[in-house]
Amino acid sequence: MAIVMLIIALSLLGIGIPVAFVFGGAALAAAVISPEIGLEVFNVLPFRIYGIMSNPTLMAVPLFILMGLLLERSGTAEKLLIAMTSMFGSLKGGLAISVVLVGAVLAATMGIVSASVIMMSLIALPLMIRAGYSKELSSGTIAASGTLGQIIPPSVILIILGDVMNIGVGELFVGAVLPGLLLVGLYIVYILIVAHLKPDSAPALREEYHHGSLRSLLWAIAPMLALMVVVLGSIFTGIASPGESAAFGVVGAVVLSLLNKTLNRTMIHHSIRETLKLSGMIFMILIGATAFSLVFNELGGTDQVIDFFGNHVGSVWMFIFISMSIVFILGFFIDFIEISFIIVPILLPVMHAYGIDPLWFAILLAMNLQTSFLTPPFGLSLFFVKGSAGDSVTSGEIYRGIIPFVFLQIVALGLIMMFPNLVFAFV
Repeated sequence: MAIVMLIIALSLLGIGIPVAFVFGGAALAAAVISPEIGLEVFNVLPFRIYGIMSNPTLMAVPLFILMGLLLERSGTAEKLLIAMTSMFGSLKGGLAISVVLVGAVLAATMGIVSASVIMMSLIALPLMIRAGYSKELSSGTIAASGTLGQIIPPSVILIILGDVMNIGVGELFVGAVLPGLLLVGLYIVYILIVAHLKPDSAPALREEYHHGSLRSLLWAIAPMLALMVVVLGSIFTGIASPGESAAFGVVGAVVLSLLNKTLNRTMIHHSIRETLKLSGMIFMILIGATAFSLVFNELGGTDQVIDFFGNHVGSVWMFIFISMSIVFILGFFIDFIEISFIIVPILLPVMHAYGIDPLWFAILLAMNLQTSFLTPPFGLSLFFVKGSAGDSVTSGEIYRGIIPFVFLQIVALGLIMMFPNLVFAFV
C-alpha cells in the first residue's frame, strides 16, 4: 500500500495537480483505505507542523528569497553584467564567459533562479545574438548560469536539504563551495572549446563594446562581493545563524537599492508579495509532504525501501547509482521541492544503513536536483528563457543548447563521487 501511494502521488504530480494537495490527499486517502492505521495517525500531525514552523533553519528561506528579489530590482546585477561584458567581450566566447561569471556572482548573492535567468535573458541574450553567437549556445549558457544559485550558497535547496537530512546549513554551504566552483569551471572550459572549434558560434564582440576597464568592473562587482562576504562569511565563521545572516542580507539589499536610487514603495511591495507567495508555496508543500511521510512510514514504506536496497542491491555504489538515477529522472517531471520532501526522506534510512556520509550525499543530491531546472519538458529555466526571449529563439534551440550543460552537470556529479574531498576540503 505504501508503494502504491507513492506511485499514485508521483503520477498525479506528473499531470499537474498542485503539489501540496497531492501529498496531503494521498496521505488522507491511504489512511482511510488502510484499516490498520486509520485517521488516528494524524493525531501527531499538528505537533510536527508546529515543529516545522518554529524551525530556525527554515526561517532563513523567506529572508533569502526577499534578499534576492530586492537585489533583482536594485540595478546592481545589470551594472555587473554590463561591466563584465565590456571586460571580456574582446575574447572569443568572452560574452558567454561573462554570463557564467555573472551567474556565479548572482548565485552567491541572489540565489533565485527565475530572477537570474530572466535578467540575463533580457540583457545578455539580445547582445549575444547580435554579436553572432549561436542561439543554442546563447540560450543554453544563460539557462545553465542562472541555475548556479541552486548549488552555490546561499541556496534554498541546501537549506531545505539541511532541514530534511538534519545537517547544519553552515556545513552544507561550506561543502558546496568547491562543487559550485567546479561547475563554473566546467562551463567556462566548454565555452572556450566551442569558441576554438566553432569560432562563428562564439565570436569576439565588435570594437564599440570594448570600452570597459578593470576599475569599472571592480566598482560594479564590489557591492555584490561585500554583500556576499557579509552573508556567507558570517555563516562560515559561525558568527551568525543562517536566519541572522539572511536578515543581514536583506538589510544589505535595501542599502544597495538606496545607493542605486531604485528603492521605492512599488519595489518593496512587489518583493514582499512575491516572497509571501514563494514562501507560502514551499511551506504548504512541506506540510503536505509531512502528512505523506507520516502515513508512508506507518504503512511500512521505509522498511520496504531498506529491505529492497539491503537484500536486492547490497552495494553502496549501486545504491548511490540507483538513487541518483531516480532523482535525475524525476527531475524531468517534478520540482526539486517535491523531491526533497518526499524522495530524500525515503532514501535517508538506507544512507544511514550503508554508513554514507550525510554531507557528501547531500551535495550529490543538490547537484542532481539543480539539473531538474534544465531538463525538458518541465525545466523551469527553459520556460524563463523562452518567456523572456519571445520569438528570438525557439524552444527547440533552447533544448538543443541546454543538452551540453546537462551533460556537464552529470560530469560534475561524477567528479564529486570520485573525489569526496571536493566536499570536505573546507569543512
